[in-house]
Amino acid sequence: MRFANKMRIRGERNHVENSTSRSPQLVFLAVIMGLSLIICTVIFSGAFVKARSTSALTVTGAAERELRSDLVVWRGNFTRRSPQLPEAYALLKSDLEEIKSHLKAQGVLDEEITFMPVSMNTFYEVDKHGRETSEIRGYGLWQSVEVRSTDVDRITAVSRTSGELISKGIEFNSEPPQYFYTKLNDIKVEMLAEATKNARQRAEQIAVQGGGRLGPLRSAKMGVFQITPVHSTEVSDYGVNDTWSLEKKITAVVNAEFAIN
Repeated sequence: MRFANKMRIRGERNHVENSTSRSPQLVFLAVIMGLSLIICTVIFSGAFVKARSTSALTVTGAAERELRSDLVVWRGNFTRRSPQLPEAYALLKSDLEEIKSHLKAQGVLDEEITFMPVSMNTFYEVDKHGRETSEIRGYGLWQSVEVRSTDVDRITAVSRTSGELISKGIEFNSEPPQYFYTKLNDIKVEMLAEATKNARQRAEQIAVQGGGRLGPLRSAKMGVFQITPVHSTEVSDYGVNDTWSLEKKITAVVNAEFAIN
């Protein structure tokens, strides 16, 4: 009985001694965990503050100008057919001289007129089954003419007289005039500056309404230029380049990103 009591007392003493020896280790671990928690909190708080201070706002700005085309290009083509190639060519050449005379009478200058090379088709006879044979039935020749000028109004008026050529027996096919603005590169920089200014104005309104303050410009990306008829609402991701309207609207777009404080 005494022996059992001694063993129990010795066990309790060892338990107390072991508990006492582990206490510094537990305290050390508790301190480490506490410090880790504080460091993580500081890092998270700093990241949150940084995220708030680096918020950004992306807006699109635009600038528009209405312009009048300063270059016109008018094209047409004429055709002659004949069983004999020399005859077809002679008729085509006669038509060319008649067209040139008509244009010059309308005030078109020689340097504004360009005649393209002659093109030819060969027509073959067909058999009773509708298949072409090797026997030549005739020839078709055609030629194109181009008038290019900065006198937009004059050439526009001339293009409307093509019916006079048809009345003379010339098989003349007139295309609608095409209009271009040649000084676009001269105003691109100005329009992009205006579009960027418009983007900042829009961003300021959004920032104020949201209770923030607009910071500096972070980045800006130029969008495509839209060249459309006046009053048109047509847009395209690849840009619109209208060539059929004399009066045009040029739109420049800028995508800008601003910091928000």
